[in-house]
Amino acid sequence: MVRLIMGANGAGKTKQLIDLIHSAVESENGSVVCIEPGADMTFDIKSSVRLVNGKEYNLNSFECLRGFISGLYAGNYDISHVFVDNLSKVVGSSSLPDVENFLHWLDRFSEANSVKFTVTLSMDEGTATEGMRNYL
Repeated sequence: MVRLIMGANGAGKTKQLIDLIHSAVESENGSVVCIEPGADMTFDIKSSVRLVNGKEYNLNSFECLRGFISGLYAGNYDISHVFVDNLSKVVGSSSLPDVENFLHWLDRFSEANSVKFTVTLSMDEGTATEGMRNYL
C-alpha cells in the first residue's frame, strides 16, 4: 500500500504525517521508519521510530532512495511502514514522471514485502499525473 499526501507548502502535510506516524507506532507490530530531508522532526516523533535524515546519507536521486529503502529492509525485515516527508526535497527533484515511476516502484516493493509507504509531496494536487492520482 502506498499513500501520497500532496499540498502546497504550509498546508499541514508534515503535521498530518506526524499524526500518521504516531498512529502506526500504536497500531502496527513492525518497525516504523521515517525519512526526512533534514532533522526537523527529531522532537516531534516518538523515539521508537527510526528517523532518517536524508542529508546524512546523500539521498540525492530517486535511484539512491530506492537503494536506501531496499537496504533498510534487507537489514530489518520487521519494517512495517516507511514514511517519506517531502519526497522532492529528499531526492532533490520534482520531476513528475520520476515521482510517478518512484511511486510505482514503491507499490511493487510494498506488494512483494508487505511494507506500507506514506509519502508527502509539496505540490498542489492539481499537478499530479494520472498515475500519481492512484495513490492520493
